[in-house]
Amino acid sequence: MAGERRQLINVAYRLLGSLSESEDAVQEAYTRWYALPRGRQDEIVSPGAWLTTVTGRICLDVLGSARARRERYVGAWLPDPLPDRAEWDHGHGTDPADQMVLDESVTMAFLVVLESMTPAERVAFVLHDVFRYPFAEIAGILGRTPAACKQLAASARRRARVARAPVTAAGQAEAVRQVKQAWETKDIAALVDLLDPAAVMTADGGGMVGTVLRPIEGGARIAQYMVAIAGKAPGLELLERSVNGVPGLVAQRAGVVMVVASFDVADGRVTRIWAVRNPEKLRPWARGTDLSGHGAGSPPSST
Repeated sequence: MAGERRQLINVAYRLLGSLSESEDAVQEAYTRWYALPRGRQDEIVSPGAWLTTVTGRICLDVLGSARARRERYVGAWLPDPLPDRAEWDHGHGTDPADQMVLDESVTMAFLVVLESMTPAERVAFVLHDVFRYPFAEIAGILGRTPAACKQLAASARRRARVARAPVTAAGQAEAVRQVKQAWETKDIAALVDLLDPAAVMTADGGGMVGTVLRPIEGGARIAQYMVAIAGKAPGLELLERSVNGVPGLVAQRAGVVMVVASFDVADGRVTRIWAVRNPEKLRPWARGTDLSGHGAGSPPSST
């Protein structure tokens, strides 16, 4: 049973985009399993399939209520950014972020597209196209016929086509590296050249830290904003790190992660920037040594 937990966490995160909500959903599924009478447990041929079905139903309920909650969210809501546990030793496999399989289905660009789907579309698409669950099983989660679930997945697939295939890791890394260098030197002209004229930057502070509440549109405006932020944050260190499985940037000060930025790149230029500043979403980035390897990364004492 315990071996199923990692798979369930991976399913739930792709459905919800939130590590804490994913962990809660999986925990609730296990709670329901252990609440079953022993005789009922013995009747279930595949506990793993049962747990997946229950987790899927819980996630469907969460997605149904998430839209209303996100309407009340301060500023833009972005999925939780995922660290690559191989890049620094920060945990022992107990945090849900440590259990993630980082592939193209968790890139920020892909997760943002998933957010545009209806809850039923998202469940059908993720379970079938990403995890290869048959529509007969998905039908049991959604309470619809397999044919209806197939139509939901097809509709979701059409939406997902707008998320282009990502550039190569090397191409993405080079673009991110150039942005880092221009940002560090506060070179507005270089940033403008690296950003697509129609680029969009979205920041998520959750009302807990200061940030722009609406997306910034246009490469020139984004460049000016980035340079202004750099000028107001002395001592900020930019690091090239994997974010949701692709090259991104992490900004930290005194070993404390302040921003995690994801990028979408096309034809060598950055088209989208997603910057997560909400401290609650950065918790998986704050364990153990700091990302630059300079020492402990725990926040300074407030006393």
